[in-house]
Amino acid sequence: MDDIIKFLEEKRHVIDAKIREHFPNVLDSDYIDNILGKTRYEYDIDSINKSITEPVWDLLNRGGKRWRPVLFLLVAEALGGDTEKIQDFVVIPEIIHNGTLMIDDVEDLSEMRRGKPSTHKIYGTDVAINTGNFMYYIPFSILIKNKDRFDSETLVRAYEIYIMDMISLSLGQGLDIWWHKGKVDGVTEKQYLQMCSCKTGTLARMSVKLAVALSGGTEEQEEKIGMFAESIGVAFQIQDDILSASGEEFQKKKGYGDDITEGKRTLMVIHTLKKADEKDRKRLIEILGTHTRDNAMIKEALDILKKYDSIRYAKGVARNLVSDAWKEIEPILEESEAKKKLKAFADFLIERNI
Repeated sequence: MDDIIKFLEEKRHVIDAKIREHFPNVLDSDYIDNILGKTRYEYDIDSINKSITEPVWDLLNRGGKRWRPVLFLLVAEALGGDTEKIQDFVVIPEIIHNGTLMIDDVEDLSEMRRGKPSTHKIYGTDVAINTGNFMYYIPFSILIKNKDRFDSETLVRAYEIYIMDMISLSLGQGLDIWWHKGKVDGVTEKQYLQMCSCKTGTLARMSVKLAVALSGGTEEQEEKIGMFAESIGVAFQIQDDILSASGEEFQKKKGYGDDITEGKRTLMVIHTLKKADEKDRKRLIEILGTHTRDNAMIKEALDILKKYDSIRYAKGVARNLVSDAWKEIEPILEESEAKKKLKAFADFLIERNI
């Protein structure tokens, strides 16, 4: 596990340098003109930097694992792709991911993100929503900048992957929002896994499908490796939920029992509601419905989850998802150092404690 943490840290510097190359800490008129064409009138550059660039980098500079771009690079390398040629594209999933965090925190009323107040708590809800949306679209500029380096068929495929997965992302978020509002009783495990496939699995899937397409991979590779990445994304979400319920270090950064406060129907909650007696089931639903920040009530809810062994159950589901998905792609990847790292990397994401 230490080797993977070290590997992530090494790659993080490469990824962050690429992000700054395509989205600098401070924007100027030349940057905007290069993307949008020559301005007709005049931009208020200072206000653009205050309302967009500063919030973006405030969040990016807080850290994050950058695991989706690392996954992109590992898959490209495992396929024998030209990692130098396609390196710019690592920016796409990472910027989008941070945009989703910014908007999620508004929608979930989250107070903390990576150990600091959420973006909307610092800059305001309006700025956070607009900046998050900006982060969904600015990666398109990377596709435009690289249009002369790839054939039209490859570029069209890249656009298709981007657009379809962005639709999937919003669909998954919609489900998650509706459920934690308490609008639905009896969310099933399969429905939860599908929501995670859309919400968290999407950006992992987008990363590797872009890597396969831009590396000249086959349709079979794109489909199977895409499903593997999606499974990693779902397992990653389950592990996040587990850490939110039991990981002290994780809770310091995200907030104690945030998923309980948000009323989320995590896999642990779904499992508990299925197994619990009527008294515990009723009480857990009641606490989730209050969106409480009271530590005593949050602890009561977490104790109910532990009572029915739901944390261990969720961990087992996460492990099985990754194990089964690896069996599908193991035969279609040639033996290489990148392939070994890819397997170790997937295992790390579901065994981590941060």
